[in-house]
Amino acid sequence: MATVIRLARFGAKKRPYYHIVVTDSRNARNSGNILEVVGKYNPMLAKTDEKRVVLKVEELKAWLAKGAKPSDRVYKFMVNAGLATAKPIPTQTKKNLPSEKTQQKAKDKAEKLAKLAEEKAAAEAAAKEATENTENAEVAENA
Repeated sequence: MATVIRLARFGAKKRPYYHIVVTDSRNARNSGNILEVVGKYNPMLAKTDEKRVVLKVEELKAWLAKGAKPSDRVYKFMVNAGLATAKPIPTQTKKNLPSEKTQQKAKDKAEKLAKLAEEKAAAEAAAKEATENTENAEVAENA
């Protein structure tokens, strides 16, 4: 039998309250066919309230040793309680980047534009220097 540790909803409409239960994975969420209640979760309480999540640690460890798999939400509760290690955050793939060929083309274009700008700046400086030299020469001839 594949057992899971998951939440079963109780409480009134718009006033949720959950039991953390051990049940067969094939059962519905609130089927009533639970093996054991191993905790309670009240999302209506403040996040800092210690009664928001109450776990029966010994029973929880026993069921985990028997092979019960926690749901994602229950696993987060266990991490916060120090019973499990947090799952690693996956690294971003590079599929969002352009292909290597496109990146190389962009790099080449940027280099070409930088070289043209440098040549243009050098030509302008040379032209400015030449005009200054001719002006100085004219002033020297007139004097």
